[in-house]
Amino acid sequence: MPCAVIDLFCGIGGLTHGLTRSGLQVLAGIDIDSTCQYAYEKNNDAQFIEADVAQLASDEIVSLYPAEVVRALVGCAPCQPFSKYTQRYRKDGHKGDKWKLLYSFAEKVTDILPEIVSMENVPELASEPVFDDFRNTLTDLGYHVSWSIAFCPDYGVPQGRRRLVLLASRLGDIKLIEPQYTPENYLTVKDSIGMLPPIKAGQSSKDDSLHTAAQLSSINIKRIKQSVPGGTWRDWDENLQLTCHKKESGITYPSVYGRMSWNEPAPTITTQFYGYGNGRFGHPEQDRGISLREGAMLQSFPPDYDFLPPNMIVSKKELGIHIGNAVPVNLGVAIGESIRRHIEEVN
Repeated sequence: MPCAVIDLFCGIGGLTHGLTRSGLQVLAGIDIDSTCQYAYEKNNDAQFIEADVAQLASDEIVSLYPAEVVRALVGCAPCQPFSKYTQRYRKDGHKGDKWKLLYSFAEKVTDILPEIVSMENVPELASEPVFDDFRNTLTDLGYHVSWSIAFCPDYGVPQGRRRLVLLASRLGDIKLIEPQYTPENYLTVKDSIGMLPPIKAGQSSKDDSLHTAAQLSSINIKRIKQSVPGGTWRDWDENLQLTCHKKESGITYPSVYGRMSWNEPAPTITTQFYGYGNGRFGHPEQDRGISLREGAMLQSFPPDYDFLPPNMIVSKKELGIHIGNAVPVNLGVAIGESIRRHIEEVN
């Protein structure tokens, strides 16, 4: 039977796009953020449903599936509550309610009992009680469950991102496919963005409004000119170094204000990747931070992925959040291929 997928917490469609490229049919994506709808529907043959997963009735999700299909329910619940950055500054438990959304995911699985479940999140989730509860719920419902920490370059994502990937099936054993790349042929920054036209800090490409780089102050222009690909702020003249870098606490942040290296995968693309000072997000040779389009392509979105309606003003902050929070497309392909192979085996 064919597989039909519903994507919870779908965002702008990174996971959906990857699953579709693997040959699966994604019926709909569900997300509370209406600003994701244009990109999701423009680039994917799937319906966007604006809804709070925690409040959405399970019957409404069930009604989306046609008869005689293998039903898959997938998603990446908001991962900020479990990230390494958040944990570093969290002292007394989780703040807000986002961390509870994994329980909402489990409730939907319990109500719907789809044949396949996939959940993707940050590696730090593995040490959280909510993850144990999620896995135990699936096991108690009769699912075969596997999970692993995927190194994204192994699956064609040109950045050193690690993600927790869980797969579960009521049909039999299921697991993530074996790595498709090795260190000898990992996709690099140059492979991914080396073909884009040069631009300057504060400028945009006339052919692509997303190929736009943030403005840099005069002192940051001096800093990036002295930045070495793969190096640190220690490569600068001392008068350019920040006071905080010279403190003991500053030595643990060597990559801020750094340049990427052409011949290696990029660092993890965060929601603030467009800011030169937020990590090693300097362009390998141009004196600027990477553009929004470059960040998206390092997330393995195709270069023509359409993020904004015509003539809409580009918001670096909003698009940075959408792109940085997305499931890398090529990791989505690997998850989809894992599901597709599993269904072929059990049939």
